[in-house]
Parts: sequence; C-alpha cells; structure tokens
Amino acid sequence: MSEAVIPAAVGTPPGIIPESTTGDLEPLPLTGERTVPGIAEENYWFRRHEIVYARLLARCAGKTVLEAGSGEGYGANMIADVATKVIGLDYDSSAVAHVRARYPRVEMLQGNLAALPLDDAAVDVVVNFQVIEHLWDQGQFIRECLRVLRPGGELLISTPNRITFSPGRDTPLNPFHTRELNAAELTELLVEAGFEVTLMTGVHHGPSLKALDAKHGGSFIDAQIERALAGEPWPAELTADVAAVGIDDFALITDDIDASLDLVAIAVKP
Repeated sequence: MSEAVIPAAVGTPPGIIPESTTGDLEPLPLTGERTVPGIAEENYWFRRHEIVYARLLARCAGKTVLEAGSGEGYGANMIADVATKVIGLDYDSSAVAHVRARYPRVEMLQGNLAALPLDDAAVDVVVNFQVIEHLWDQGQFIRECLRVLRPGGELLISTPNRITFSPGRDTPLNPFHTRELNAAELTELLVEAGFEVTLMTGVHHGPSLKALDAKHGGSFIDAQIERALAGEPWPAELTADVAAVGIDDFALITDDIDASLDLVAIAVKP
C-alpha cells in the first residue's frame, strides 16, 4: 500500500526505473492505494514500507506465513527468502495476477480480508503492513487474523500513525484511508480481539532523512507532496534525493511513539 498523502497526483511520473520482470510482464501501476518498486518519485514511500519487512523478517523464518493485503507482492517475495511457505492474499484481481506471474514462490489467493479464506489455526504468522487503515471493519479483520493463527502465532502489523500522518484531523488526509490509528487505538483494537501486544514501536527518520527535512524547508515529506500536487515535473535535485533513500535511512524506535511516522506492532495469539 502507498501512504503518500495524495500519491495518485504523481500519475506516471518521469524517472521510472524499471526492475527486472518475468518475460513481458508489465509493472503493476501506481494507483495511490499501494506502493510499487522502481519509480524514483515513489522511492521514499517504498523504502519506508520496506524497512518494516526487513526488520521483522527474522520472525517469519521457518514459518508458514500469510500476508494479508500483499499488494504488488515485493514484501511477500522477501518473506519467501526465509519462510517455509508464504500465502499472499489481496482483493484486487490485477494484483493477484501480477504476484502469480512475477513472484512464483508466493501462493497467491484472491479474497476479502474480512473473511480470510483459510482454515482455523492454519498459519504461524500473519503480516499486515500499511493495510488496516484502508479497511472498513478493522475489528473483524483482526478477529480473522486471530482465528487463522495457531496458538502462539504472531500478527505483525504496521499502519500510519494518525497523530503525525493526519495531524489535527478527524478524517484521514489520504482519500483511500477509512480510519487511521494512534498507538493507543491500535493497542486497544488488538487487545479487544484477543491478542497480547508484545511490541509497539514506530518508524522514524534517521539522521540522513532529518538532514533532508532541513534541506527541503523543514519537511522532506511535504516537499514531495507539494510537487505531486503541482502536477509538474519534479526538480532534479528533489528527485535525486528521493531516489537515493534506503531502508537504513529510517529507524524503528520504541521511545516517543506518538512522534513516529508509522506504528509497528507485534501481537501474539495466546
């Protein structure tokens, strides 16, 4: 999922950096609902998602894993490097077809996240990164995650922090979001469903991104959004700065959770 506030305004920008594809497979388009690899102007958001996969990947090692809301599939493919089995699930038929063609190690299913098409106690781990904010019935989805997990299984979940993503608003800035959460609200949602929350941490800018905040008028994020809204070619310097962002430019920090950009939680089924 893409979490730029108005990412669809980028459209199909210049500076596309195609990644290798399978045969003549076309890249999955950037719609505003998901992030995809290989687009220079989208790279900040892509890396901001990718760090969570990278930092939590070890929790999937040797496990049967469901990624609920797998989008383009790059994350499920990362998980396939360490997991015994990876099941991807998405509602969008084009995403399902794309993952099946591009990432053959992922067993891809099409279905509704409010009614996961799996048996009870079928998986060891459920991964749900940057998806829950798009769902209408978040509680039902979390209960479904509890159902399909084996006892002791883990739900790995991330979502934009409402406090910093849509500050001072009752409704999300991103038109594709239904409800954004802060750390207390996410914890409550998980506990009410029957999970035990063992970790609540957050994604923050590291030193290099803080330097880019200062360089671009106080907010590197706002600088990107302004250019997306303008509907004009991006300045070369901004494009280069965005394209150079890597996962190590972000940090996962448990302190000062309300100042985090994205929330990251680990919840265990008793």
